[in-house]
Amino acid sequence: MTLPVQPSQRASAASSAASGEPLGRERALMAWLREHGPVLLGFSGGVDSAYLASVAVEVLGAGSVLAVIGRSASYPEAQWRAAREVAALCGVPVQEVATHELEDPDYVANPSDRCFFCKRELWSRLAPLADARGMLLIDGTNADDLTDWRPGARAAADHAVRSPLAELEFTKADIRWLSRRRGLPTADQPSAPCLASRLPYGTPVTTARLSQVERAESALRAVGIPGDLRVRHHGAIARVELTPDVIEAWSSAERLEVLREAVVSAGFARVVVDLRGFRSGSLNVLGGIVAG
Repeated sequence: MTLPVQPSQRASAASSAASGEPLGRERALMAWLREHGPVLLGFSGGVDSAYLASVAVEVLGAGSVLAVIGRSASYPEAQWRAAREVAALCGVPVQEVATHELEDPDYVANPSDRCFFCKRELWSRLAPLADARGMLLIDGTNADDLTDWRPGARAAADHAVRSPLAELEFTKADIRWLSRRRGLPTADQPSAPCLASRLPYGTPVTTARLSQVERAESALRAVGIPGDLRVRHHGAIARVELTPDVIEAWSSAERLEVLREAVVSAGFARVVVDLRGFRSGSLNVLGGIVAG
């Protein structure tokens, strides 16, 4: 799946990113923003959108940047709090809009292109806001995302959303390095896709299931599990993905019992720790969308 970055956009933007170095890319991003601002940013508060917001405010000023958060049951409460905090730190104005993807039967059915229906709802809310303010609609998609299964990219293209980080070929590693340089607390933040990504394709997306996953992951954080983690919802069974170092650190019977009790407290009957470890997009492999 190709993200909504036209080849001509990517070629011209990449040519201005001096020698491919992160600082050269940041200078190119600043130039891009000066050329295209003011901007309205679809804002999750994650690594990419926080970095983009920080640079945009520096270049354009707070009056020419608006970060918009889409709120729904698929957006974790902890992520919302973190997004508000990092927005305040960056000095970027924030607006929240309610999104209603859970009222869309196409989204609820959870097909392999579920993300398209989610992003269609989001961008259909944000595009009129951008138009009314005379702002360019942008998102934090980066170059690494170009290699992943991203059906939501079609919805972004339908609403003329631009992705400057992808156009300028920023990798996730670039963004984390530059975020550390800026002192952003998101620099080493684990990735946090929407809660619906924990449900296997074909399992209907419901508020109850999303809430159950959120409670389980919050419980694991509360007992001290760091780094990337996912609680995959397989009915009564929770399949827990942790990074390899955490699996090793939590391999004793006592600590596994603490882990089990944390997840069971969210309403799961059984807990399985996936010894293959954390894999972003593992349900795409399970669903046959991408190769394992």
